[in-house]
Amino acid sequence: MLNYPLRFEPILKEKIWGGNKLRKVLHKNSENENIGESWEISGVENNISVVENGLLKGSSLKGLLLKYKDKLVGEKVYQKFDSEFPLLIKFIDAKTDLSVQLHPDDKIARNRHNSSGKTEMWYILRADEGARINIGFSRKISKKEYLEHLESGTITKLLHFEEVKEGDAFFIEPGRVHAIGGGVLLAEVQQTSDVTYRIYDWDRVDEKGIPRELHTELALDAIKFDQKSDFKLDFARNLNQASRILECKYFTTNFLPVAGTITRDNTSLDSFVIYMCVKGLAEVSVNGNSESIAMGQTLLIPAENKKVNISSEAADLLEIYVS
Repeated sequence: MLNYPLRFEPILKEKIWGGNKLRKVLHKNSENENIGESWEISGVENNISVVENGLLKGSSLKGLLLKYKDKLVGEKVYQKFDSEFPLLIKFIDAKTDLSVQLHPDDKIARNRHNSSGKTEMWYILRADEGARINIGFSRKISKKEYLEHLESGTITKLLHFEEVKEGDAFFIEPGRVHAIGGGVLLAEVQQTSDVTYRIYDWDRVDEKGIPRELHTELALDAIKFDQKSDFKLDFARNLNQASRILECKYFTTNFLPVAGTITRDNTSLDSFVIYMCVKGLAEVSVNGNSESIAMGQTLLIPAENKKVNISSEAADLLEIYVS
């Protein structure tokens, strides 16, 4: 039953900052004009993904984990996470700037929210001219200085902004302040967590004229005030080869450009594998069972399938698994 690539129904999220690129560029099925996120594979409570294709169509990710266990996710992953899927996979469209925010680490998140922390990475699919993101502070600052600027509404003077383009990738550790800027369409790989501390929201109000909640006190002991410069990720782009973008203790992401037909041998992995298409169109096959994957689509290869064939005239994929 697990002998084919699994496609899940996207869970679309309306956001005050969302736009129409998920619908117009990535062809997500929605009439709304402010779709900010497409949750491609999710084990988050009340947002559990459902299979869209094949014999398992209609099955929930949670149900598959309970039934197939390590055959779905790998023995090591199942022993560590049991029936919880460890990653949350998204596409995000920011028409306007997201709030300046950060995420707690595992320790804080478990104590306060009974949740994992949130380590994440971004891969830029599209960026309007001049589009930028915020990652971290422009220099090392003190908690006192931070609070003074927060109180006076000048926090943006302390932030580091980075102009982005298609193909850029970034690593966002817990505690690092960040914000996706308007005009950016990206893929996000993260721990399974929906815990965010919002510290500044550009003085924005919702449709009722009410400012969104800020989490000033919660954020204080979660913020990393020292500025690190290792957030932008450099990686090779060799055709028909998987090149490491990021390896951390929560996930590994490779960049895989394909032209022709290649076989990925995952015998050494003890994990499921996820493919996100970030450009072009490809055919992904296991055990003779194939599924197409276009830009903005995602497939999950169950762990018991060790050989994956991928064919394309020209496509760029992200290959994701638990190390």
